[in-house]
Amino acid sequence: MTTFADAALAATARMRAVFDATPLQRNAYLSAKFDADIWLKREDLTPVRSYKLRGAYNAMRKVRAITPDQRQFICASAGNHAQGVAYACLHFGVQGTIFMPVTTPKQKIDKTRAFGQDAIEIRLVGDYFDDTLAAAQAYCNEVGGHFLAPFDDLDVIEGQASVMVEILDQIDATPDMVIVPVGGGGLSAGIRTFLAEVAPDVALRFVEPAGGTSLAAALSAGQPVTLPSVDNFVDGAAVARIGEKPFAVLSDVSVKHVIAAPENRICGTLLAMLNTEGIVLEPAGALSVDALEDLRDQIKGKTVVCVTSGGNFDFERLPDVRERAQRFKGEKKYFILRLPQRPGALRDFLNILGPDDDIARFEYLKKSARNFGSVLIGIETTDPANFSALFGRLDDAGYVYQDITDNLTLAEFLI
Repeated sequence: MTTFADAALAATARMRAVFDATPLQRNAYLSAKFDADIWLKREDLTPVRSYKLRGAYNAMRKVRAITPDQRQFICASAGNHAQGVAYACLHFGVQGTIFMPVTTPKQKIDKTRAFGQDAIEIRLVGDYFDDTLAAAQAYCNEVGGHFLAPFDDLDVIEGQASVMVEILDQIDATPDMVIVPVGGGGLSAGIRTFLAEVAPDVALRFVEPAGGTSLAAALSAGQPVTLPSVDNFVDGAAVARIGEKPFAVLSDVSVKHVIAAPENRICGTLLAMLNTEGIVLEPAGALSVDALEDLRDQIKGKTVVCVTSGGNFDFERLPDVRERAQRFKGEKKYFILRLPQRPGALRDFLNILGPDDDIARFEYLKKSARNFGSVLIGIETTDPANFSALFGRLDDAGYVYQDITDNLTLAEFLI
């Protein structure tokens, strides 16, 4: 009887006809920072800059092996899965129809089209992904195609396991721990199943974005549940409901081994990897590296592999990433100030600022008041402690103000 490990090994070998194994690289910067032997499995360096190609290729290959006449494949995706499916369609010479939300950034559409060329058709349907998915599945039934799910598919899970096959082949000694990002669960289910058969002593830690903790919610409920809301910033892993098939593999994971990474902290990790190491990661691709902060005490002196799952980062997002990182570190705040409307009032306020306090935003919110006006002010500083001193000086001078940095409702409308 063929085991899962046997199938994963065979799938990995067949992938060499399409792309080389991604590098496993020791990272000196992270190793020194966390006093451990940290290695990065660079899935951001596949041909589509994501591990998603593995599952899409394996699933398509197996469908074609069973039903060679199947030449129509359909998927719904606004990101890495779409690009993996497009690449696989071109490789196998089949036709793919990729449904994407109307709101998908042009950059992602163009990249998907570049990977699939004439082998794919892109259809933009729906403002929300649920609408896109429903349209894709309806079309699939209409044309008798094969729907390629991004994670809730056993062949996709088998394909994603090839990440772990390569890690064990590339590293000299079996790692003590592997840190895996979690979205829909296909990658983590594949890695866990493979390790259970060939290296059960390797510890696994799972990390998902704090605004999309679908695995933790499912573990607490004992079954997959749909989150009432999801923060889509970590778009490659922000999934409202973990897949049924992946959860069948992950259902006995200890919730203590699942880490929720704050979105704003991830931004700091993205910048650190870019500025220090020259490594471009997307938010989901940085999850495993970001989780090292939570695991510092557990990994000291150990060999740890972080799966950097993707590098499809749109640099137009860089200002927002920088801003969110500053806010997480306490180096930037926004507040509403009640400012007297008289000559010299602004100069008086400016004199209160410290030498390292820099105004990043200044906007009158109310200009009709006779004596006072409300002002939205953004301040950047070099040390979070500077804000305590600034607010103390504002209090002493009798200013009325409100810190709205962490007020999500006001921030959404004003910032």
